[in-house]
Amino acid sequence: MDQRDTFDGAAEHYAAVRPGYPAALYDALGELGVLGQATRALEVGCGAGQATTDLARRAGDLVALDPGPRLVEEARARVTGLNVEFVVARFEDYVSPPGVFDLVASAQAWHWIPAEVGFPKAARLLRPGGCLAVFGHAWPSLAEALPGAMAPMVKETLPGAWERPHPSAGYRSSGPLPGLFAASGLFGGVEHRTFGVDVEMSPERFGRFLRTSAGYHLLPEAERFAVFDRLTGAMERAGGVYRARLESQLYVARRL
Repeated sequence: MDQRDTFDGAAEHYAAVRPGYPAALYDALGELGVLGQATRALEVGCGAGQATTDLARRAGDLVALDPGPRLVEEARARVTGLNVEFVVARFEDYVSPPGVFDLVASAQAWHWIPAEVGFPKAARLLRPGGCLAVFGHAWPSLAEALPGAMAPMVKETLPGAWERPHPSAGYRSSGPLPGLFAASGLFGGVEHRTFGVDVEMSPERFGRFLRTSAGYHLLPEAERFAVFDRLTGAMERAGGVYRARLESQLYVARRL
């Protein structure tokens, strides 16, 4: 099973514990002339709707895609009364006439799409001068966010994970995104903005958050749940919480 197909099995947890994005990020999209009441937008990988509601409130029309039917149902439940069309499909398989969108946006999902497919297809679906906006949270390492007393348990349970950069670090400006925009040859200069988001999770909530992490989904179920239980138990014994300052990274570029 492809890792990105495993999220649907944790749709309820994903909806409950994955954070949304700061208003300042959407304000920046408005200030850049990317998002407004006349905007026809396509959201790629809507998940449980962490960005869908904010995009829908600010856009004139929104189509939201995700390959997970349970995730789409969670997202749909968030946006009652807003003008959103949901489609259960991978971006690679989505069929649409060219040049019909003003904005293609993707929150914490663009890294799942092969660059040689994603950038050309986004450009094809955008009108001339339309924008591709890619954004996501860059999470800190576990050592930066968990009580130090948890280090031995984490190092025993997940060797190498304590101080290793979180996989989402690829969303930082030192990661591949700026170069991928440029390498496509289909977009102009990239506007990059960073916004801070503070997150705090109790042991119970952190355990639910772990269940949304793709890296654990491919483990056998019994082994996976044992990992979650050991880590949350250690967190409870340490009397601690998960505290993190996320960096919400935004990249925007216009189609040439």
